[in-house]
Amino acid sequence: MKVVNLKQAILQAWKERWSDYQWAINMKKFFPKGATWDILNLAEALLEQAMIGPSPNPLILSYLKYAISSQMVSYSSVLTAISKFDDFSRDLCVQALLDIMDMFCDRLSCHGKAEECIGLCRSLLSALHWLLRCTAASAERLREGLEAGTPAAGEKQLAMCLQRLEKTLSSTKNRALLHIAKLEEASSWTAIEHSLLKLGEILASLSNPQLRSQAEQCGTLIRSIPTMLAVHSEQLHKTGYPTVHAVVLLEGTMNLTGETQPLVEQLMMVKRMQHIPTPLFVLEIWKACFVGLIESPEGTEELKWTAFTFLKIPQVLVKLKKYCHGDKDFTEDVNCAFEFLLKLTPLLDKADQRCNCDCTKFLLQECSKQGLLSEASVTNLMAKRAADREHAPQLKSGENANIQPNPGLILRAEPTVTNILKTMDADHSKSPEGLLGVLGHMLSGKSLDLLLAAAAATGKLKSFARKFINLNEFTTHGNEELAKAASVRALLFDISFLMLCHVAQTYGSEVILSESSSGAQVPFFETWMQTCMPEEGKILNPDHPCFWPDSTKVESLVALLNNSSEMKLVQMKWHEACLSISAAILEILNAWENGVLAFESIQKITDNIKGKVCSLAVCAVAWLVAHVRMLGLDEREKSLQMIRQLAGPLYSENTLQFYNERVVIMSSILEHMCADVLQQTATQIKFPSTGVDTMPYWNLLPPKRPIKEVLTDIFGKVLEKGWVDSRSIHIFDTLLHMGGVYWFCNNLIKELLKETRKEHTLRAVELLYSIFCLDMQQVTLVLLGHILPGLLTDSSKWHNLMDPPGTALAKLAVWCALSSYSSHKGQASSRQKKRHREDIEDYISLFPLDDMQPSKLMRLLSSNEEDANVLSSPTDRSMSSSLSASQLHTVNMRDPLNRVLANLFLLISSILGSRTAGPHTQFVQWFMEECVDCLEQGSRGSILQFMPFTTVSELVKVSAMSSPKVVLAITDLSLSLGRQVAAKAIAAL
Repeated sequence: MKVVNLKQAILQAWKERWSDYQWAINMKKFFPKGATWDILNLAEALLEQAMIGPSPNPLILSYLKYAISSQMVSYSSVLTAISKFDDFSRDLCVQALLDIMDMFCDRLSCHGKAEECIGLCRSLLSALHWLLRCTAASAERLREGLEAGTPAAGEKQLAMCLQRLEKTLSSTKNRALLHIAKLEEASSWTAIEHSLLKLGEILASLSNPQLRSQAEQCGTLIRSIPTMLAVHSEQLHKTGYPTVHAVVLLEGTMNLTGETQPLVEQLMMVKRMQHIPTPLFVLEIWKACFVGLIESPEGTEELKWTAFTFLKIPQVLVKLKKYCHGDKDFTEDVNCAFEFLLKLTPLLDKADQRCNCDCTKFLLQECSKQGLLSEASVTNLMAKRAADREHAPQLKSGENANIQPNPGLILRAEPTVTNILKTMDADHSKSPEGLLGVLGHMLSGKSLDLLLAAAAATGKLKSFARKFINLNEFTTHGNEELAKAASVRALLFDISFLMLCHVAQTYGSEVILSESSSGAQVPFFETWMQTCMPEEGKILNPDHPCFWPDSTKVESLVALLNNSSEMKLVQMKWHEACLSISAAILEILNAWENGVLAFESIQKITDNIKGKVCSLAVCAVAWLVAHVRMLGLDEREKSLQMIRQLAGPLYSENTLQFYNERVVIMSSILEHMCADVLQQTATQIKFPSTGVDTMPYWNLLPPKRPIKEVLTDIFGKVLEKGWVDSRSIHIFDTLLHMGGVYWFCNNLIKELLKETRKEHTLRAVELLYSIFCLDMQQVTLVLLGHILPGLLTDSSKWHNLMDPPGTALAKLAVWCALSSYSSHKGQASSRQKKRHREDIEDYISLFPLDDMQPSKLMRLLSSNEEDANVLSSPTDRSMSSSLSASQLHTVNMRDPLNRVLANLFLLISSILGSRTAGPHTQFVQWFMEECVDCLEQGSRGSILQFMPFTTVSELVKVSAMSSPKVVLAITDLSLSLGRQVAAKAIAAL
């Protein structure tokens, strides 16, 4: 039907003066069913006829108002028609159009297809642009009127424009539709921003404060549209944040060598999820550092904590500064955090007492050096702390006077590490004696541990270890050397070997391993460490080929050990001796067992092994430990006695340089190696004591108690206390290791679901999240893939999901999912790689998948395919009930976490679509609310991309979720289909 006929019908109605309802009846007679009024452009035709003269035609306008009220025409067609009028000099026409907008601009809706809803978004954007242009024209006329002395007319029209603007923008639903339209049409949004700037310039010259403030308010609302998802209120009612505390404590206790970036990202994730204000966030980090310093066991652990606090954390804050917008603001926040910290006098006094120095002063100096504090702030804070320290409880004079403070030593050790790395780069063959002097100096006192802690905290430990591996490799061969050169080479081999063993035991063997490059020869130490060195969780086979080299070499070594009065050094191939010693020891043991050798001969042999180089003793004990595990109870005595013989130092004049220092390191290495086997065989061996517990966190579980009891008991204590300490972290780690991830996670979730007080459940969630950080990836797979589906699908367990534990579990699940998803693209941390654990489940067999069809996983898992809630337009109808944004982004579904998330959201979708309501439905609502609450602006590609698009229309039926902001938050607006789904859901609200 042509528009001309429509025009004729309108003109006929006007000539014959039909009333509005008469007009509507006749129009329906003229135009039989088929074409809709929007396709015929009825709204535009009516407006065109009504606006022909200088003033609008009231009769034709009444037809348009009737058409709007009776929903003959859609809101979007009316808005589009209005936005085409641009003769703003015709006051009466403009006012008539503003009155028409007034009818519906705060209650827009659309229940049609997704395309129609997107059409509404676009037309609203056009109408907003029209309103801004209209307001600018009115303001311009008012300005001209003021100059001419006739302001009244222009002022009335400007007030009307601003009123409609305010009415349109004050609706959150309208702003949400505009948000979608902005993403659909970026160029139109740019035009709106230009109009807004122009309007601001014109209004600046007006004197009426009421109109100006109204216009500013509208401008603020328009500017807030692109960021309407970014607004989060911060928690100001809390002062302690146990999660931040525990994450820092966990990192300081177990992962000093880890890179700073993953820690920064994890801390920022916690900050966002819990909406923590920056000053309190930084304060919590410092509090955790001081608590760690105070409770760290004496020795290596104490040095590690000192390095973590004074070297690593300032680096972490430098990176956090980039995340927290604005340099000046962050400096102010750090200053504010220190102001709060200075009020915690007992904590600082205790730390000062432990470290025997003013810790705050050292910390402030480091922060100043990194540009985290201004000079003025540092001076002010130091003066405040100095005044406080005058009243601190003083130690008895002389008690600590000659103990050098660790913070000062660590800060001095850091540049030394760089110097040593430079020294190690030099050609070893040119001045081996000079290099030996440097290494000897490193071995004295606690220098080695200081240097290693400083290197670990500043990320230099890997290159440190690499240099020592190269040195060790260099010393394996001696060509035509003299006695002196041979002893220097033996010492360099021994010291580098012992240092590397010590590093592997203290910081984990992955620090030593090089990135495997194919074809390159693996250095001797790496080979030995991977195949022969006992570690926690690594069971060695004493019959492994690595322990059985060439038999002729073994025989000559046995002869050398048995016949000579001491080890020869010249042209000795130490790496071959280390690899042959295991077979030699077996020969010697057999000879002793069969009475061929007497105990005196064994003593002489063990003295020979440990007399010159301690590394031979280390290699011998490494094999003996593996051998003892395989022996029966009555066969172990001689092997254990041999370990005992090798563990003690040799009291002789004829030892090589730095013997005592080397023996101290050897004893510590042997103690670590033998710990498990001695516990299993209930044997005691006295290692030469250094006066410090070398294994403070070993064997923490109480004997003869079921591990489930230990787990519930330790969690109860932690919950009561409100924060996790280092010792508890180690116990949790051991229990996770022993019980497995499913057992660990399941039992802790049971403890959470027992809590009935809201504040207790919230604290439990904060603590559980930080405990789960021990192995977040695996725990998340178990929690989302097994425990939650089990609770949600079994009606006998639904009562567990009541509030408050249900809300708490939803919160915990979202936190774990977000953390794992944001970090699983990165590398697992060293402590997670180190753990030898069972495979929880083969996720590929759990959730089968055909490579050719990314959505097959969804279809296999979708339980509500038949009664699927399909959207009404032709493009929507092809959309399977399980199509989600992740498939359009072609996310890799071979990844276990992606599969588990997709499965969970399908389950959520089917629960929302099912006809049974209960605590499980309420749980799903809490889960989704928490997802929305934790989302940050622009975090597309978050876990919500796994939610089927159809879930959106189900969710908005839940009263708590039926808000435009929620819809914007849960849909992926970067996709055209996502915008359609969101527009449809919001327009129907």
